[in-house]
Amino acid sequence: MPDKTRSVWAFLTGAAVFCAMLVNLYLIFQFAPTENSMGHVQRIFYFHVPSAWVAFLSFFVVFVCSVMYLIKRDRKYDIIASSSSEIGVIFATLVLITGPIWARPVWNTWWEWSPRLTLFLVLWFIYLAYLMLRNFVDGEERRARFSAVFGIAGFMNVPLVYMSIRLWRDIHPSPVIAGGEGSGLHPDMRAVFFFSLFTFTLLYFWLLGLRIKIEKGQISILDIKRALSLKREELTEGKVEI
Repeated sequence: MPDKTRSVWAFLTGAAVFCAMLVNLYLIFQFAPTENSMGHVQRIFYFHVPSAWVAFLSFFVVFVCSVMYLIKRDRKYDIIASSSSEIGVIFATLVLITGPIWARPVWNTWWEWSPRLTLFLVLWFIYLAYLMLRNFVDGEERRARFSAVFGIAGFMNVPLVYMSIRLWRDIHPSPVIAGGEGSGLHPDMRAVFFFSLFTFTLLYFWLLGLRIKIEKGQISILDIKRALSLKREELTEGKVEI
């Protein structure tokens, strides 16, 4: 795809994200009904759960691209995995911030060492370690290989986080997304939630595209620096005639 076409596509995607986010904010604070027992603090739900979804999606992309890298040894998969992991950590951090804000007035505590919360915190640490690994391992191929193995192993915690409230007693509320009378969500709440989910997903793919572009630019700069350094060494050793 030509650079001009990519720029236009990135601009249109960014504009769509901006408009969707504005509509999403209006729906959350003006259209969605106020929950009877929790009041306005329940509106954090429309940020908290989509952030968790994007974090899981990001780490799933890391998992898939890590597997693909080990199979094909194509650098593009490592770039996507690296970019997606950074976005995943950002949204996982948002989950850990919005969760206690929501919990304090509802549970009368900022934090509980329940299975769901503890496992999610562990997941956050796993992907922080993933990012640290990428910074401390030397050699592009070696770094990509180690990161791919770590990314695959780290993703194993995601199903545990998701299933934790089904496997163990937990203070964290049970799922309320499914339809039906027992879902716990008003139809308008459900509609706003799914639009928020769509908006956050769109935001993820827009950020991923930007991060991949930045990563490729950094790689190009490093390649140029290596070429100049090699040429300088050749000049110093007298291997190149002037």
